[in-house]
Amino acid sequence: MLTHIAKASTRSIVSKAGTVSAINVFENSCYHKIDFKINQESSVKEAVIRFSAFNIGCLAVTNSSNKVVGVFSERDYITKVASLDRIPQDIKIKDVCSYEPNIIIAKKDDTIETCMNKMMFKDIRHLLVVDDKNEEFVGMISIKDLIKEIIDKNTEIITRLSDFKIGKGAYFSSE
Repeated sequence: MLTHIAKASTRSIVSKAGTVSAINVFENSCYHKIDFKINQESSVKEAVIRFSAFNIGCLAVTNSSNKVVGVFSERDYITKVASLDRIPQDIKIKDVCSYEPNIIIAKKDDTIETCMNKMMFKDIRHLLVVDDKNEEFVGMISIKDLIKEIIDKNTEIITRLSDFKIGKGAYFSSE
């Protein structure tokens, strides 16, 4: 007869990697090699070209010292440029981007849940990811990146539960 020996401390349906953080989401994203920065003196047209070329919806705006000072998103373009019939090549990013306090960031160690809450609370689709120690810009994550990570995590849990159901990977002994 087989007897199931389950120890809560040795079995878990949670990812082996543990809690997934903002930096993990960024590194797992297909966009992690893209330079998300654009200089504030650049034209809106340059930003829109990058949106289209890289299939992204937000850029980190930098000053002459390459320090992030704002964000420019598709929403900024629609509300501050296109809907007002302004000409994109004639407008500088610095004139239409969002500045503090409207820049919402994720620390590298923020969990997926924390990132999702920040996005939901502020009704945004992108977060700047910054280093926990020096606040330096590391990258950007989108709601799509977070959803993909959640789906991947849930798929892993479902696989583990399915394997457990049919006796794979569980701890059994005979008595």
